[in-house]
Amino acid sequence: MIKQGFGDYGLSADILDALEKKGIEQPSEIQRLVIPELLKERTHLIGQAQTGTGKTAAFGIPILETIASDGTVKALILAPTRELANQVSDEIYSLKGKKNVKVLAVYGGASIDQQIKKLKGGVDIVVGTPGRVMDLMKRKVLKVDNLEYFVLDEADEMLNMGFLEDIEMILEKTNDEKKMLFFSATMPRLILDIAKRFMPKHKVLKVDKEDLTTNLTEQIYFEVRQEDKFEALCRVLDFEQDFYGIVFCRTKSEVDEITNKLKARNYDAECIHGDITQGLRQKALDLFKKKVLTILVATDVAARGIDVSNLTHVINYAIPGEAESYVHRIGRTGRAGNKGIAITFVTPREASKLSQIKRITKTDIKKEKIPNVKEIINAKREALIAYVSEIIKEEDYVSYQDLAEQMLDGRDPKHVLSSLLRHVYDDEFLPESYNEIADVRVKIEDNTRLFIALGTKSGYNNSKLLDMLNQKAKVPGRKIRDIKIMETYSFITVPLEEAEKIIKALNRDKSKKPLVEKANSNKDSGGGGNRRRSDSRRSDSGDSRGSRDGGGRSSRSSDSRKSKDGEGRNSRKSESGDSRRSRSSDSRKSDSGDSRGSRDGEGRTSRSSDSRKPRSSDSKPSSSKTKVTFDKDSEPKRRTRKKD
Repeated sequence: MIKQGFGDYGLSADILDALEKKGIEQPSEIQRLVIPELLKERTHLIGQAQTGTGKTAAFGIPILETIASDGTVKALILAPTRELANQVSDEIYSLKGKKNVKVLAVYGGASIDQQIKKLKGGVDIVVGTPGRVMDLMKRKVLKVDNLEYFVLDEADEMLNMGFLEDIEMILEKTNDEKKMLFFSATMPRLILDIAKRFMPKHKVLKVDKEDLTTNLTEQIYFEVRQEDKFEALCRVLDFEQDFYGIVFCRTKSEVDEITNKLKARNYDAECIHGDITQGLRQKALDLFKKKVLTILVATDVAARGIDVSNLTHVINYAIPGEAESYVHRIGRTGRAGNKGIAITFVTPREASKLSQIKRITKTDIKKEKIPNVKEIINAKREALIAYVSEIIKEEDYVSYQDLAEQMLDGRDPKHVLSSLLRHVYDDEFLPESYNEIADVRVKIEDNTRLFIALGTKSGYNNSKLLDMLNQKAKVPGRKIRDIKIMETYSFITVPLEEAEKIIKALNRDKSKKPLVEKANSNKDSGGGGNRRRSDSRRSDSGDSRGSRDGGGRSSRSSDSRKSKDGEGRNSRKSESGDSRRSRSSDSRKSDSGDSRGSRDGEGRTSRSSDSRKPRSSDSKPSSSKTKVTFDKDSEPKRRTRKKD
């Protein structure tokens, strides 16, 4: 079967020209499903696909094709974060080409007066966060009674962030004739409930599970103890020569902790989450997109506003609780024909989560060993030798020849070079300077413990329970073990696949409390299943309703190594933009302290092609390690590590 291209949809010349200029030749899977459907019938629709699959163009192109520009708001698009609102607005603007359509992004943290002025001047498409949209509606400057389209983007995250009531209030003020489009990476029950209320007749179009993960993304996991996770993270960052990626954590506090630790070791890292101000958050994102920062630490929700196509790595520092979240995370690498690596740290307690993810995503997540010290040091040696070779070829050493001759006068060249390397790199290449990581075995079992609200009081024994599960869920008795029948409830252990069958079969009546749930860790205490799961997930996401409109290395200077103006001997580096390593004791304090206090990123991580002077080392012996890597200009990155 030949797949249709954009030219087969009857799109206007303006849209086709805009697509060509953007270099988009063929529609993605979600675009193939959605665009012809909306152009043909303009129906209510729910679209399911992960971030990075082209959802914005999937609904943006039909909107641009069908609305008539008359200065009144024809399409309202809600996004969970400011970053995503900006991103969606920019994408739609880039797709309109020469069409006379005005697009406006509205969100908190920006001047509401300017937004009001633009709305009064006439706008066709509004993209905004719920809070700011409601504010503008209350001021009667954003009129939503003449809409042709209402779009809910990242609907699952809207719900996770507590926007349900806001969405309902906005929908109540809109006209009945509009078409409603919900787009989501996952399909929670609440989304389906809203759809049932506001658009009883709708179509569901989704990318199949097997298409959710890309074969361009290599998926691996490391077995590690919780207390060794950070050291394992540093090993990965040191070993991967051209790392450019996102480190995902579960909570905002964990994001702050990891970011501060990375900065203390002089990694060029920044973080984003809902408690960070919009200005600082946007600055960090801008620096990351420009590759001034190469490491971004984030929660799932905050990262929704990031759309970068050339990430080399995604690291699951904390394994996500849901397979869909895993898919969402790793989908940020392996795009646009570029290969990427998704690394997951798994502790023994997280083994069941990994098993579930492997089964649901139908992908092989391979176990690998954390790079050992010898491998890291060898990689650094090779990088340093290659770097020096490049400098020799470029003859970028001429200004230092006189100094070199003075240093070599009457001395063994090997002794001089060795001493210089020891001075610059300190203990970087010494194995004993690295922290140990304990070996740990993670037992991956495809089994789960279920709580069933049926017991002897309901007339159940082992035999009757097995018969019931066989009849209703088609699960044979041989698959069920560790049966424990109590008075009002029971526990069973089954493979994950059968567990899902049982949960689905016995929980068909959505109006009643679930009959079956996954058991708590304290599974035999009589406490039942995870009845507070939705609440805990909101908390774990790191971003709550309260922040809905948003989103190492040691210093190596000493008094003896500073110039008169207080700068280190590498002031030339700093002036040229490469100050990956802070060189004062004050900067050390700020790097290892509150990350928000130094989130502007200025003068810390930018790297200039003519900044090739080696960094000075710390006065403390045996306290640091350095990473040498290359960017496109063959300039090495050096990351100084300090033992914790």
